[in-house]
Amino acid sequence: MALDLFAGIPVTHYAAALEWYERLLGSPPAFFPNDTEAVWELAEHRYVYIEVRPEHAGHARNTLFVGDLDARVAQIAGRGLDPTARETYSNGVRKITYRDPDGNETAFGGAST
Repeated sequence: MALDLFAGIPVTHYAAALEWYERLLGSPPAFFPNDTEAVWELAEHRYVYIEVRPEHAGHARNTLFVGDLDARVAQIAGRGLDPTARETYSNGVRKITYRDPDGNETAFGGAST
C-alpha cells in the first residue's frame, strides 16, 4: 500500500519561516504549491510544509527519527540553530527539539548510541 505523508506547520510570517526551515532542514524547499506554502521532501513520499495560517501558528509538533542524531544536530548547529530542549528517555532514545519563531516544535529523535 502506497503512503504519502504531508505534515503541515502553520506560520505567521512566510519569509521568516522559509529562511528558518531552510536552515533547520538544510535545503531550500522541493516545491512551492502557491504564494503561502513551501514544501520540503524529507524522504520519498514524506513531506513537511509551512503554510501561512497565523490563527494556528505555534501549535505544530513533529518528530523525525533519524539514523545519526549527533550528525544531524551538528549540521543544524553549523547553520546557526540551537535546540531548545534535549531529552533522553529510559530506553535510551534521545530527542532534540527546535522551536521556530512562532513556537512550532520540530524534534529529531535517535536511538541510543
